[in-house]
Amino acid sequence: MARPLSAVAPVAVPALPAVVELLKPITWFPPMWAYGCGVVSAGLATGGRWTEITLGVLLAGPLVCGTSQAVNDWFDRHVDAINEPRRPIPSGRVPGRWGLAIAIAWTLLSLAVAAAIGTWTLVAATVGLVLAWAYSAPPPRLKRNGWWGNAAVGACYEGLPWFTGAAVMTGALPSVPIMVLAALYSIGAHGIMTLNDFKSMAGDRRMGIASLPVQLGVRGAARLACVVMALPQVVVIACLVGWGHATHAAVVAVLLAAQLLLMRRFLADPVARAVGYSGAGVGLYVLGMLVGALALRSAVQA
Repeated sequence: MARPLSAVAPVAVPALPAVVELLKPITWFPPMWAYGCGVVSAGLATGGRWTEITLGVLLAGPLVCGTSQAVNDWFDRHVDAINEPRRPIPSGRVPGRWGLAIAIAWTLLSLAVAAAIGTWTLVAATVGLVLAWAYSAPPPRLKRNGWWGNAAVGACYEGLPWFTGAAVMTGALPSVPIMVLAALYSIGAHGIMTLNDFKSMAGDRRMGIASLPVQLGVRGAARLACVVMALPQVVVIACLVGWGHATHAAVVAVLLAAQLLLMRRFLADPVARAVGYSGAGVGLYVLGMLVGALALRSAVQA
């Protein structure tokens, strides 16, 4: 006998706050900052481009980065049920397959917005979204290995948003100096991602995730993170000098020197001081990104 309509259980729909939490707004800042550096580095007047710039900010942060967070939480839902059961999916606040549906919908929305901005923006967004899915989803699931996973996240957080910001401003393939700085700061971001892995070493070992602290040990991973963050900035300084921006190069050098001082303290106790160094050292790192962008802007406007 058929059940009366009144007896059919309603379909559970996640509340808006749970969806926002799934997209993790706190993670949107790095790609939005890098996107801003791309806009600045292009060196063009923003008049008449505010619509594209605003769409680009939304693309870099809430859309592409938000997609990556939804994808990651969906494919990590079983692990999170053990380690972080209060997250939206394991807690049931984003029930059923809603997490996957949101990840797919946000991917399609990101592509649509990118296509509306321009061809090169669509190219960058597509690469970023492919990396976002490859990072978390099997079979590639790049996060299982710290070398590949950190490289993918570094590119998505720094290089691709920088490229996108410059492409939005120019409507074309960005210049070689812009792409060089974007690539160098992406490489350095690999070290930043390693800093985030110290807090989850126990869970990573249990779940078979070969983060760099798990592979190399605490000391080895800490030293690598510092080297990977510092060397690209040394190359940035050399490039800026070679391109005739000695003043900007000097500012980046001062910021790097301050980071090196903080690195000494971090290396004395990496596990306890990783979070603190992530705040102070990474702040100096991203300030250097803006200084580099301003140098390229001055060259265009000269």
